[in-house]
Amino acid sequence: MKRYNSLKKEYDELQEQYMKLFAEQAEATYELSRLKAKEEQVREQDTEIRALHRNVRKLKHDMKNHLMVVASYLNKEEYEAAKAYTSEILDKLNAVHSYIETGNSLLNHIVNEKLEYARAKGISVKAEIENISFEKMKSIDFSALLSNMLDNAIESSEKEAQPELYISVSRRRGYEVILVKNRIEKSVLQENPELKSTKTEKGIHGMGICQIREIVEKYEGLCDFFEEDGYFCASVFM
Repeated sequence: MKRYNSLKKEYDELQEQYMKLFAEQAEATYELSRLKAKEEQVREQDTEIRALHRNVRKLKHDMKNHLMVVASYLNKEEYEAAKAYTSEILDKLNAVHSYIETGNSLLNHIVNEKLEYARAKGISVKAEIENISFEKMKSIDFSALLSNMLDNAIESSEKEAQPELYISVSRRRGYEVILVKNRIEKSVLQENPELKSTKTEKGIHGMGICQIREIVEKYEGLCDFFEEDGYFCASVFM
């Protein structure tokens, strides 16, 4: 009996050590995965910044030639041609956008990627973003939340004649706040008050609303969807 008790005690101790080592290994594996994901985000961010710098350098190099062409038109008093060419230059300048730096690498990546996609779709965008960490949220949840909010606005904007998108990230009264707005010609809530997604009406803000609400509820935050001054607005308070 004593032998059995001794062996059982030894087994229990070994089992406890095993569980401790297993937990440590699982934690180390998760940390390694997190660091790899962060490294990939930094690499993608670096690629984006380098691409923007190349575009700026190329445009700067071309400006001398552009100005010479405009001067040539003006010297010949071909004012309409000068105006048309100047308009083309301005369009190219407007197509070159600054990289948004927030101090949060994940926020940098999502915002810059989504807004660049929106601009490529002809959507006018504006961003006002403070340096906020959202450190209480898991990266996967924060990514899903912000991506869904921006994807909804972009998809809806593609249907508009004069698409506009606005994103604000700020701190208000102890809350970390995300506000995404897009211009609408007619009420979304009047046609779809519960914001339900349908396969035949993509871009009517039902897409991702469920995920947004679930993530906000998980972190005991608040979310609201409303319309104001010709914009559909999605706001989240974390």
